[in-house]
Amino acid sequence: MRLFANIAAAILFILGGIAIILGFLFILGAFSPQGSTGWLLTGAIIGGFGILFVAGGIVLVFYSRRKARQEAQQTNVTLNIDLPGEMKAEALKCRSCGGVLSSDDIKMVDGAPVVTCPYCGTTYQLSEEPKW
Repeated sequence: MRLFANIAAAILFILGGIAIILGFLFILGAFSPQGSTGWLLTGAIIGGFGILFVAGGIVLVFYSRRKARQEAQQTNVTLNIDLPGEMKAEALKCRSCGGVLSSDDIKMVDGAPVVTCPYCGTTYQLSEEPKW
């Protein structure tokens, strides 16, 4: 949707610019010795369409940026970890100071669980020790 809106906005900006230039030329031509009041009316109409095209391009750009921000804010990531074998609930302790860690101290960084000890500040990656 965002790509389409950006392409459409670019096309509207280009068409609007061309229409504004043509409208300006027709209005200028109306004041030449060979010009007529019909050129003045034609220039005003074409220039008006140019302004409408540019305004439409601005609206499309604004809409696509707003929509992209809304989509970025609504992104939710859920991570499910499947652990093999039997699991026992044991208190997790810091390797450095032995302080008891909670689940709030574990964060996912680049797809790996990382623990930061709230007592001594040590940070390390959690790894599963072999069961054998």
